[in-house]
Parts: sequence; C-alpha cells; structure tokens
Amino acid sequence: MTTDIRTLDLNLLKALDALLDERSVTRAADRLALTQPAVSGMLTRLRDCFDDPLFTRTQRGIVPTVRALELAAPIKQILSEVNVLLQPKAFDPSRAEMTFTLAATDYALRAVVVPFMAALRQQAPGIRVSVLPVVYDQVKLQMERGEVDVALLTPDSTPAELHSRALFDEEYVCLIREDHPAATEERLSLETFCSLDHALVSYQGGHFHGVTDDALATLGYKRRVTLSVSSFLVLPEILRVSDLIAVVPRRLAVNMQGLKIMNPPLTLAGFTKSVAWHERTHRDAGYRWLRNVLFTTSAIQ
Repeated sequence: MTTDIRTLDLNLLKALDALLDERSVTRAADRLALTQPAVSGMLTRLRDCFDDPLFTRTQRGIVPTVRALELAAPIKQILSEVNVLLQPKAFDPSRAEMTFTLAATDYALRAVVVPFMAALRQQAPGIRVSVLPVVYDQVKLQMERGEVDVALLTPDSTPAELHSRALFDEEYVCLIREDHPAATEERLSLETFCSLDHALVSYQGGHFHGVTDDALATLGYKRRVTLSVSSFLVLPEILRVSDLIAVVPRRLAVNMQGLKIMNPPLTLAGFTKSVAWHERTHRDAGYRWLRNVLFTTSAIQ
C-alpha cells in the first residue's frame, strides 16, 4: 500500500474520478483522452495505492467497492480545489486591499504619481500606495526582495533583467516668474538666456553643470548657474521670489501659479520616462491592473 503523498500522481485521482462517474474503463478512457490499456494500468496503480480492488467487474460494467465510494466525494473536492488553484485569481479593484510600492524621483511624483493617485482613489480606494526614493543601484535587488513593486526610471537607468515600458517622452522648457523682466520678450534669445542667473536641479547635490550647459558649449556659449538644489519640488517657490530662470521638464512646469513657461533658445535633448517591474509581479492580476492605470494616466496628460 502506498501512503506517501510524494509518490501519488494527481492524474491517478483524475482517473479514479472518471471511473467513478462513468463506471466503465472504456468511457473513462474516452473522457480522459487516453487509451483503454492506459486507464487499466492506472487502475492497477490505484489499487496498490489504496490497498483495495476499488471496482469489480459485472456484465454491465464495473461496480465501485465501498472504499471507492468513500473516496468519491473527497477526490472531487481535491480536484476542484486544485483547479481553482491553477486558475488566475480574479481582481476587483473596487474591493482590493493591498499595498503598492513605487520608487520615484520627485519629478516623477508630480508628473506620474499625482495623476495616478487621482485615478486610483476613484477606482480602488482600498489600495495603499507607498512611494520611496529611487536608489538606482538597488532597484533590481529591492524588487527581488519585494520591497519595491514598480520603479519610475528612464530606459538607460533600467536594469536589463527587469520588464519595462515607456510612459512618455519629455521635453525641457524655461520657467521664470510672470513679472520677470525677461518674461516680456516674445521669444527668449540665446543672449538673454545666458545673461540671466540660473537655478539647476542636481539629484546628487552640489553640481552646477547639466545637459543645458553641454548644449550651450557646442554653440560656444556659457550660462551662469548660481543655485543648485537637489529637488524639483522647492524650485517653483524659489523662482517666484527671485529673478532666477530654470530649465525644467514641461510636465513639471504646467499649471504653476505665478510662473511663465518659455521655449528654450536652443535645442535640448529630452528624455523618456519609463516604468520597470520584476518578473515576480509580471503576471499577477492586481499588479498588472495597477501598471495599466499608470500607463493610462501618464498617456492622457
């Protein structure tokens, strides 16, 4: 008699269930899409497993023993539970309760997380969102450990092992206060641009050189950066109370009260904002739904 579950083949239970229902080896074989000898062989193994004949032959087919009848209901329950286990779990956003962890820069907080949260609160009020700062050299490990579910990155900063998808392409604009002397110009000239004092965002802190300076250098120009801050979030407040000008992503500049958007007087390469996630959550219905909300809300701005 076999009593160790490690040696019991689930297909044997499917065969026993079919034999109990059909009371015929031939019909059970048809139902299982197997040959009659194959089902007969499975029945032999089942008899060894349960130390019982399980069925006796009669002129009208096979008749289950008392032991076989005792097994009928439990086996159907087991097979039903296994079937449920193998089916994708249905996800209802309106009833979902879970925590979704995002890694984002402060720029991505305003450009991506703000519209994402507006939609999420309406559709899935039971989902909590935790936002962490991006630690670029730790993102992959954080996802493997389940500490981060999604990271808002750029294609060049996304580890190759992660799944990713582009959210949008961003461009740079100039941002100054509405009553700034340069705001009266219809088009900001390169000379005026370089004569102004500039503010720059350096995530590492303390840097006074960025992509704008590289672009100016190719044209033989320089600007004067007099302020370096580590966050975009404080920048609008500084611009409102000073004559500083800043080159910022357009999505950060829109709807900034008291500030004016102007086109840069030179060509500046933009960047692509993307979302990255781990294989761990790739097929989960809930995380897939949340990523789709991110895709949708980012696309409509």
